[in-house]
Formats: sequence, C-alpha cells, structure tokens
Amino acid sequence: MNLANNLSILRVLLIPVFVLCLIYHPVQNGFFHLLSVGFFILACATDAVDGYVARRFNQKTQLGSYIDPIADKLLILSAFVSLSFMSHLPEPMRIPAWVTVSVITRDVIILMGSMVIFIMSGRLKAQPLMIGKLTTVVQMLTLFLALVMAPESLRHVFFVVTVVLTVVSGVLYIRRGEGMLK
Repeated sequence: MNLANNLSILRVLLIPVFVLCLIYHPVQNGFFHLLSVGFFILACATDAVDGYVARRFNQKTQLGSYIDPIADKLLILSAFVSLSFMSHLPEPMRIPAWVTVSVITRDVIILMGSMVIFIMSGRLKAQPLMIGKLTTVVQMLTLFLALVMAPESLRHVFFVVTVVLTVVSGVLYIRRGEGMLK
C-alpha cells in the first residue's frame, strides 16, 4: 500500500458519505447540498492526485491499476444513479435516465468483457484508453454541473457530450477487447 492506493481507497470511502448527503438533501436547507458538492469535489480531486502521485513518485502498482478505475466507476455510477432516481432532489440537480443508462451499460459491458478476457487468458492488464480518461472527466463534470444546478442549456450540452463519449469509448474498449482475445 502506498499513498496513491490510499487515495483511491479514500475515494471509495467518500462515496457513501456523498450519497448520504444527497439522501438527506432537504430543499429548504442548503447544508447537505453544500456537503454533497464538497465531498464530490474531494472525491474527484483524489482521482487526479492519486494518478499524479503514482506517476511522479513511481508508485504505480498492479493493485493501483485495478482499484483506481474501480473507485472511479463506483463514484460515477453511484452519483449518476443518485442524481437520476432520487425524486426528492430539486429538478435542476436531476440527470435524465437516458444518460445514466448509457453510463451503466458501457461499464457493465466493459466489466463483462474484462471478465471474459481474464477467464479465457488467465490474465488482464487494466490499461485505460485516452478517450476513456476523457470520458471519465466529462462524466465527472456533468455530475458537478448537475450538483451545482448549472443552467439547463449547459447541463443539456454536457448530457449529450457525456452520452456520445460514453458510447464511443465503449465501442473502442470493445474493439480493444476483441483484439486481446485474438
């Protein structure tokens, strides 16, 4: 265990706190709203910092190559599901289900493909594509814009861009997986 891996674990531990803040988000009290935004920003920051620390201080590990993307997926999926299906949240915080379904579908397909590759080859090297990293950043920005109740037009642009990048990166990961199986 090193600092980079500990930051990934911290990100996982922040997820239930973030979701609880959304659950207790009353419209008339902004305290839990501010907390949810703060915990989300902190969790996103740990993603950037753990990658920097791993590269800068040569703390790249095989464990880190697995827990970092898992922590990202858990954060992103829990936030999309929460902001899509928690009906007590204000409308400007809500994310349309079609966006959330695209994100979930891509991640399920990637997970299933990874399992197939591991079962068939006995090994799996978790190595993200650049478009995958870009997709993660855009997904996090989309979630942030929803959390801060940005103007509807801006949120809608990010919803569309998120879905397009999610689909394109999903297709590229499928192609990469096919190449690994061959």
